[in-house]
Amino acid sequence: MRNALVRRTVLAASAASLALLATACGSDKADTKADAKPSGSAASSAAPAAKAKTNAELAGVIVVQADLPTHVVKAPTDAETAAATGAKSDKPECQPLVSAQSMNTVGTAAGTAGTRAVAKGKEPAADASPEEKLKAGLDALGGTTTSVYLASYEGKGAAEAFAAVKTAGTACTGGYTGSQAGDSLKITKVAPGAAVTAGDEAVAYTVTGDADGETMTMELVVVRKGNTLATFSALSLTGVAEQPKAVVDAQVKKLG
Repeated sequence: MRNALVRRTVLAASAASLALLATACGSDKADTKADAKPSGSAASSAAPAAKAKTNAELAGVIVVQADLPTHVVKAPTDAETAAATGAKSDKPECQPLVSAQSMNTVGTAAGTAGTRAVAKGKEPAADASPEEKLKAGLDALGGTTTSVYLASYEGKGAAEAFAAVKTAGTACTGGYTGSQAGDSLKITKVAPGAAVTAGDEAVAYTVTGDADGETMTMELVVVRKGNTLATFSALSLTGVAEQPKAVVDAQVKKLG
C-alpha cells in the first residue's frame, strides 16, 4: 500500500492518524452550505430542532473510555485534527460523503467534537506460545478503528445535513475520488450497509476504495438525534472494516 492515504489508514488502525478518514475534533470549521441542501420534502418533514450544542457541550456527551470497555478510546492529536482539513470530492454531489468520511462538518454547524475508538483484540492466553502472541498482536492491529464526530446545528440544519448525506449516497453509487493535501483515494462503489436503527433517523453505507490496485472496504454510519448529527467512519488494517455497532449504540445512548 504505497498510497499516502492508505499509509495513514494503516497508522489509524494502530491508533495513529487517518487521512481522508481523520477526526476533526472540536473544530468550528464547516464545509460550504452547498453540502447541506436536500430536497425540500426531506428537510420540511423534520420537526424544528432545539438550540444547538456548543463545542463544550458536545465534548461532554461524546463517547469516552468508560463507555466502550471493548475499545481503546483516544482523542486525536492536533496534527491529526489539522490533517482532516481540506478533504474534497472530484464530484460536487459527493462532497457530503467525503465530508462525513473525513469527519468534517456537512453544512454549517454551531458546535463539534470528535474522538476515535479502536476495537481491542483478544488477549492471548497466559501460556500462549510466541507465535500465538504474535498472531494476537497482529489481530489487534487489524481491529476496526472508528472515528466518531458530532456536529450540532441550529434550526433544521441537522435534518438538512442528514438529507444531504442520503442524497449523496444515492447520487454517488458509482464512486468518486476524494483528495486532501495532494493525496487522493479512488472510491469505486457506495452501497447500502447493514441497516441501523438509532436516533431519529439513520443511514449506513459500505464504501469500497481502490488503493494502488488493492481493494479496501470502509463502513460509514450517519445518525441524527434531534439537532445533532453523529457520523461514524470505520476502517481496518485488514482492508475490510466491520460496522461499528457497539460504538454507534454507545454514542447514541449518550446523546439521550
